[in-house]
Amino acid sequence: MSKIKTIAFAVCAALGAGSAYAEEFLVGVQIPLTGPLARVGMGTQEGIRVAAEVFNKTNGKHTIKLVTVDDESAPAKAVAAVEKLASQGVVAVTGGYGSNNISPASDAANKLGLAYITSGGVDDGLVKAGRKNFFRINNTEGYQKALVGLIGDLGVKSVSIIYSTKDATHGLAADVEKTLGAKGIKVSMHAFDPAITDFKPILNKVKLRDRSEFIAMVGYENEYVGILRAARVLKPTTVKAIAGVWSLATPKMAADFPDLMPNVYGTAVLPFPVNFTTADGKAFGEAYTRLHKKEPDYLGQFGYVQSMLLFEAIARAADAGTIKKGGVIEEMRKTDRQTLIGRVQFDATGDNKNFTQRMGQHQGKKVELVWPKEAATAKPVFPGVPW
Repeated sequence: MSKIKTIAFAVCAALGAGSAYAEEFLVGVQIPLTGPLARVGMGTQEGIRVAAEVFNKTNGKHTIKLVTVDDESAPAKAVAAVEKLASQGVVAVTGGYGSNNISPASDAANKLGLAYITSGGVDDGLVKAGRKNFFRINNTEGYQKALVGLIGDLGVKSVSIIYSTKDATHGLAADVEKTLGAKGIKVSMHAFDPAITDFKPILNKVKLRDRSEFIAMVGYENEYVGILRAARVLKPTTVKAIAGVWSLATPKMAADFPDLMPNVYGTAVLPFPVNFTTADGKAFGEAYTRLHKKEPDYLGQFGYVQSMLLFEAIARAADAGTIKKGGVIEEMRKTDRQTLIGRVQFDATGDNKNFTQRMGQHQGKKVELVWPKEAATAKPVFPGVPW
């Protein structure tokens, strides 16, 4: 071989090696963009898109390309979405909302050897199923602590829990009932089928039979709206406060339902408007505002955190040359870093045991943090109801 040919071969080999290490990876997004969970799905997707934007600008080596499939808020469609994403060559999946959808979707991903991460499923059955590929950044215990902590600090003596019969919501409601009962607080339970559209019969029981001081809603956005509308009609006079869990203390809910949200409590990672102080937070906030032309909310924050952790694990697996050998799942298990929602580490089941939520309250045009006291940006308005 001539000297010129040898040099040319060496250059080509070097270029080839470089392209093998600096790669673009496809990541699947299985998310509800239509159906009853569309609002929370779109909010989470916004954060996922921001994570890809920030990662691609800061990693300096690898890039992420998102491939999105709408699961239409249905379990069978969620499975089909994961299978479709796998056929398109994704190396992992982020997204999911609703434990009933996430469970079969993560099963499908597990069979395909794909890491699956979410913030949309808190049913403890998700981490007890023995999946090797499943990871979540939040859990029932973190939400329970926040809701029970707020009720305790407000000095409430009686609570009506209105909850969906879905696995995650039923499980959280039962945990809250048990914890409050142990504290000597009177608890009345009201289950509802997810297909219900008229909540007035339940609210009438709260008003006439329970006569509780506090209503705890354990459901999803469309159900909160139905419960709050019924409460505004019936105006239970003994009720001093109303709270919910995920997807309630958000600026979008305030904008879309301004008559229903005043003084309502919900879980929230950060207040709105938010003032980010960390480098990670500032990068997220600036990219979110630029991409979506609005202030971020906690759904976007969750979508960002779960996806950024996944993208970083993909990059580490790529550097180690283990992408095709289960390396993404292995790297996810090594995760240990501070994020917008606090420290995240995954145990053997894929759960983040460090997770603890906060409680926010709609006060005027803001969502103020009111629990725990050390994180509060304002005092709770109590008594305070949206009528």
